[in-house]
Amino acid sequence: MRYKPLGGTGLLVSEICLGTMTFGGTGGGIWSNIGQLDQKMADGIVARALDAGVNFIDTADVYSEGLSEQITGKAMVNSGRKRTDVVLATKATGAMGQGPNDRGSSRGHIMDSVKASLKRLNTDYIDLYQIHSQDFLTPVDEVVRALDDLVRQGHVRYVGVSNWAAWRIMKALGLSDKHGWARFETLQAYYTIAGRDLERDLVPLIEDQKLGLMVWSPLAGGLLSGKYDRDGNAPDGARRANFDFPPVNKDRAFNAVDVMREIGNAKGVSVARIALAWVLHQKHVMSVIIGAKTIEQLDDNLAATAVKLTEDELKRLDTVSALPPEYPGWMVARQTAGRIPGR
Repeated sequence: MRYKPLGGTGLLVSEICLGTMTFGGTGGGIWSNIGQLDQKMADGIVARALDAGVNFIDTADVYSEGLSEQITGKAMVNSGRKRTDVVLATKATGAMGQGPNDRGSSRGHIMDSVKASLKRLNTDYIDLYQIHSQDFLTPVDEVVRALDDLVRQGHVRYVGVSNWAAWRIMKALGLSDKHGWARFETLQAYYTIAGRDLERDLVPLIEDQKLGLMVWSPLAGGLLSGKYDRDGNAPDGARRANFDFPPVNKDRAFNAVDVMREIGNAKGVSVARIALAWVLHQKHVMSVIIGAKTIEQLDDNLAATAVKLTEDELKRLDTVSALPPEYPGWMVARQTAGRIPGR
């Protein structure tokens, strides 16, 4: 297992982050489709991940309506590890009740949410507290100031953001710099070989501002696991059969799967390992979040860290998954051709 700094900080996190969206799954809806791991199964998953060198765990208050946080907190205790051995991340913004103020990124909801998460996780502090989504009703400065107060109060140690547009993240970073507030250190975003959209605007921001990229759904909701085919056939219980998310250009995705299958067969590894290895080979990626329903699935995903892709293999994968040209990108490329050596 390799470790990288959490954004621009000195805190080191494993390149594989254990996601706990599969914990709980009660009450029906999307959570039961994603996973229904009870405490015993979750204990086994967490223990195996920690034994493999994973020191980074990510959850959210909205996962299974808080049950995922509860199970995660107990699993950490049951693992027998010290609290300081684990970098624990959670998120807030989603609806946690029926009231008008039970969701969003207002100062009120953030303050209420962090207290509830600390209680469910059974911990005194959260290492990384993330705003889960954009809330256009709440001014950015209100969000960032509230997070800074949480850091100063010791409830959280670092703050991050998920699923925000590049311009909004940059605005938040500017406010933090201007006022001396705690800055976003991480961005949690969707990124796969079948969905490279963030390379247009978010990757340049990440590299310029030294944010740590946490990748969610690196297998595109299981589509890149190798279990699906172009005709939509999948094994019983496959997640996308009932929850077709995130949205993917399936033609481009299966073109990439075809190449990954060839490379995987040559190396004697699964398509999923190649898909994860491609993400891990991207220099702008800090950590890849994996969620598992079984120990066997977890072990296969963890093994992706040992897969070495050659320059030729990376070129083949990059070519088959390349984004279609989009303005202003194609005009920028035309007007700056030859300006920067090596590009």
